[in-house]
Amino acid sequence: MAEIRPFMSIRPCKGKAAEIAALPYDVYNRKEATEEVERHPESFLRIDRAETGYPLSVDMYDDRVYERAHDLLWQAVEDGTFVKDAKNCYYIYELTMNGRVQTGITACASIDDYQNGIIKKHENTRAEKEIDRIKHVDRCDAQTGPIFLAYRSNEQINQIVAEVKCGEPEYDFTSEDGIRHRVFVIAEDDKVKTLQEAFSGINEIYIADGHHRAASAVKVGLKRREEHPGYDGTEEFNYFLSVLFPDDQLMIMDYNRVVKDLNGYSFKGFVKEISKRFDVTEITDQEEKKPQEKGSFTMYMEGHYFLCKIRLEDLEQVKGNPVESLDVSLLYRLLLHPVLGIGDQKTDGRIDFVGGIRGLEELERRCADDCAVAFAMYPTSIAELFAVADAGLLMPPKSTWFEPKLRSGLFIHALS
Repeated sequence: MAEIRPFMSIRPCKGKAAEIAALPYDVYNRKEATEEVERHPESFLRIDRAETGYPLSVDMYDDRVYERAHDLLWQAVEDGTFVKDAKNCYYIYELTMNGRVQTGITACASIDDYQNGIIKKHENTRAEKEIDRIKHVDRCDAQTGPIFLAYRSNEQINQIVAEVKCGEPEYDFTSEDGIRHRVFVIAEDDKVKTLQEAFSGINEIYIADGHHRAASAVKVGLKRREEHPGYDGTEEFNYFLSVLFPDDQLMIMDYNRVVKDLNGYSFKGFVKEISKRFDVTEITDQEEKKPQEKGSFTMYMEGHYFLCKIRLEDLEQVKGNPVESLDVSLLYRLLLHPVLGIGDQKTDGRIDFVGGIRGLEELERRCADDCAVAFAMYPTSIAELFAVADAGLLMPPKSTWFEPKLRSGLFIHALS
C-alpha cells in the first residue's frame, strides 16, 4: 500500500504566487532561463536555475550556483516572500488548459515506495542528469520541483477534492501561457485522515513525468539516511514532493520525431521504400494532417504530408507486448532503424524529438531548417503507460509529453 502523507509546505505568500510560479527547470536552456529571470525577477527559476545570477564564465554546475540557490530560497522565507504552514496539510492543485481541467493532490510520497516498486517507473534515468538535482536538493535542504504522479481514479478521493473545490482557493491566477492555476489547502483533520487512508488503499502509483527529479530526490533521501544512522523513517528526508493526479483527468500529447537526412534516399525513393512497409496515401490540403488513431502516423517531407498506416500483420506480431506494441516502438522497428539507419535513439545525433505542444508547424519549420523528414505520432495513452510500468518494462525515449506542466515554486518540501 502507498504512503502518501501531508506535509507543512513552504509556499508563496498571498499575492506572490503568479510572479513566483515557474515552469520546470529542465524546459529551458541556460540562455532561455537567464532571459526568463530577467523578464520576471521574482520567478522561482532564479532559485531552480541559480546560474542565471552568474555570467557565462561561471560553470552552471559550480558549487557557487547551489550555494546561491540555498541562500535565495531561505532569504525568501526569512523576508516573508514564502510562508510555511503550521501543520501538515494536503494541497489541491488544479490546472485548466483550453477548457480542460485536471486536479491533483500535492503531498509527499515515500522513497521506500519508490524503492519497492509501489511507485512505478517507465523510463530509465541517467546518472549524469541526476547529479545536478541531487546537489540542488541537498544544498537547498529542500525539494523545489514536484514529481508528477498518476493513480487509478478513486471515488473517495474525488469526493473530497470536489468538496474542497467548492470553497475559496488560496491562489488563483492565469500564467502567461494561458494555463489557469488554482490551489486549495486541506487542513481539516478529518479530511486529512480520510485522504491518507484512501491513498493507503492504492497499490500502484506511476511516475508520469519527472523520472530524473524522482531519482534525485530518492538518492538524497538515502544519503541522509546514511548520515543519520538512527533515523526512524518519519523524517522528512524519507519523502519527496509530488502532485498526484487521477488517470481519467490526464492528457498525453504526441511526441514527434524529426530526422536530419534520408540516409541516401531521394524523395521519390524514400516514399517508394516506405510504401513497401506501410499503407501510404498522400494527404490533401483539405484533410487532417495529424494521425487520428493508434497504428498510424503522418510523415512530412518537402512540403508534402503522407498518412502511413501500420499493417495488420505487423500489429498482430506485437499484440500483447506493452512496449513493442507502442506506435513509437513500431516506427523505430519498421522504419527509423532499418530504413533511416537510426541506432540508439538516446545518442544518435541524426534524430531529434519535438513535443506535441509545438504543433505541426514546428515539424515543418525543422524540415525547412535542419531536417529532411518529420513523423507526427498518435499520442501514447495513459493505459499504455500503466501497462508498461505494470510489466516492469521501459518505454522508448520520448514516448510521452504531458501538458500542462506543473509549476515550480508553489510548493516546497523542506527536508529538515
